Amino acid sequence: MTSVPVLSLKGLSAGYNGSTVVRDLDLEVGEGEVVALLGPNGAGKTTTLRAISGIVRPITGTVSLDGNDLARRSPTARAQLGIAHVPEGRGIFFGLTVAEHFRLGYRTERLDPDIAYKYFPALVELADRRVGLLSGGQQQMLALGRALARKPRLLLLDEMSLGLAPIIVEGLLPVVSEYARQSGCSVLLVEQHIQIALAVADRGYVLSHGELVVHERAEVLRGDHQLILSSYLGEV
Repeated sequence: MTSVPVLSLKGLSAGYNGSTVVRDLDLEVGEGEVVALLGPNGAGKTTTLRAISGIVRPITGTVSLDGNDLARRSPTARAQLGIAHVPEGRGIFFGLTVAEHFRLGYRTERLDPDIAYKYFPALVELADRRVGLLSGGQQQMLALGRALARKPRLLLLDEMSLGLAPIIVEGLLPVVSEYARQSGCSVLLVEQHIQIALAVADRGYVLSHGELVVHERAEVLRGDHQLILSSYLGEV
């Protein structure tokens, strides 16, 4: 990683309606790095991504992009700084065509559809098709492609595999890893299929009950199933 990470969380605690979901989390993602955020349901993974993109306001701690504290930045301002967040619901519009999605941007923002078509060439033939007629895998491809078309500095991916067969996810995540390597974009991904996520990640963090229990290189986590199991069970 570079001396100043692209994303840095220091002592982050966040939650909803006065209830803390994530507690005192330290996490970093370097330039061009893919980091997996793992843990059982309810561990605080989605809340962490929402705190980074500004949807959830931290209770304590800081979220920094390239060393700059984002505390006073709105979700829109963070998007303009280069944070692209692909949520669980994919954030797409069923009544619009694939091509129309690439004409949607934040005010003066201009998306580059050629980037999406480069990494997901299957979208070319689907350009004039309404999204509601696409398969789940095609919809996820569009959601990812639209995020890449924004030329993000930091890409946040939340449960890409939701509702999809593992074999489809196995085809999508390597594209994300390739884009990160070629563009320098940093990626933080939340994924329920542990081994698929660790196959493309450089490092992994594991949350349990809102707290960090394991932080290791992906190759270590891939080779130690007992470490993953015990961390999910809260026995680390």
